[in-house]
Amino acid sequence: MLLPGFYDFCCRVRIVSGQNALEKIPAMLKKMKAHTPLVVTDKGVVGAGLVDVVRDAVGKELEIVNVFDNVPVDSDYKIVDEVAKIYRQKNCDSIIAIGGGSVIDTAKGANIVASLGGETLLDYEGFSAVKRKLNPLVVIPTTAGTGSEMTLVAVIADPDRKIKMLFVSYFILPDLAVLDPRMTKTLPDFLTASTAMDAMTHACEAYYCLEKNPLSDSFAMRAIKIISENLLKVVKNPADMEGRLALANASTMAGVAFSNSMVGLVHNLGHTIGAICHVPHGTAMSILLPYGMEYNMHRCGEIIGEILLPLAGPEVYAQTNKKERPEKVVELIRKMNNDLYEATGGRHSRYLNEITDKNGAQVVPESLLPVIAQATMQDGARMANPEECLPADAMLVLEHAWQGKPLDRSKVNKGGTKVKY
Repeated sequence: MLLPGFYDFCCRVRIVSGQNALEKIPAMLKKMKAHTPLVVTDKGVVGAGLVDVVRDAVGKELEIVNVFDNVPVDSDYKIVDEVAKIYRQKNCDSIIAIGGGSVIDTAKGANIVASLGGETLLDYEGFSAVKRKLNPLVVIPTTAGTGSEMTLVAVIADPDRKIKMLFVSYFILPDLAVLDPRMTKTLPDFLTASTAMDAMTHACEAYYCLEKNPLSDSFAMRAIKIISENLLKVVKNPADMEGRLALANASTMAGVAFSNSMVGLVHNLGHTIGAICHVPHGTAMSILLPYGMEYNMHRCGEIIGEILLPLAGPEVYAQTNKKERPEKVVELIRKMNNDLYEATGGRHSRYLNEITDKNGAQVVPESLLPVIAQATMQDGARMANPEECLPADAMLVLEHAWQGKPLDRSKVNKGGTKVKY
């Protein structure tokens, strides 16, 4: 049980942000006494020329020769073990992760095994199994969404058990996060949309979930404001480098927020859908965010209503009755998803039934919803949610999110005994 007024906050990742931030990497690695990094990335990042952008930026000061580019969309512990093995074979002394959430989490996992020894990441599963400083880790995000550069968590799949494992420790935090808008310039509009909505979800859940605190609140509220002001503009004008840098900063701020206050139902469901149906995390977050808010509204409606201020601005906030603010927040999040759907020509999904593969088949069949609902019990993100969520509750949310209907709040369990704020 949380003690009233008590919180634990840590933000010790060094952040370098700006139009020429990449050029700072060689000097900072040198300060960490690192000279032979292993670059961890994926083929999409390589194909977009982003590893070459980094090479050009660091120039002759840092030679990048060791590159692992086989990280999949949903990385698993077997890939992590392979990266750690290559790290040792090449006598590397550091890792540079260039990519999105899967790449960054893979790099975190590989750094655990490479630094602490052993043959597999499975030896370190769980909370606080990592108990000492790891080797230098530099993270260069290529999406403005995951916030993984600021988190003490690595989420890695176990394909055999069909779950996503959480590895949690302050020692997992990267040493350096480099935010440079050149790294998101080539991101397609629909990925710009879904990844930024991932950051929006981080900030919102951080603000209303049980472990919120004054410091995480400040990061969350500012992140929400920046995303709401810049996302649609960047989707419509991909060359807006100031907007892209703003989104990168917002993603990092949201990462600080949720790393210190945790997340809830939206991530609980999203992790599970990702593990079972391989739905991209940002897509799941965009779809589920309004439903998570509706589910929790009877517990923390007033707090959710406060999000209206950064989301819509002071005039709308002042003109909206206090009791109506939570509903207004949900309405505006849905509007944002609809605007992004239109701006991307329908490639930004609003409901679970809209997610299709390249052949047009549904990625989340309605028949799988009961399986997903039951599997949510294995995910740790459920612990900080304001309202308890059992499989029947998860099924209620999933059914509405699949159909694209606002949640029937009269059916939400209101008999739990969650800790008060």
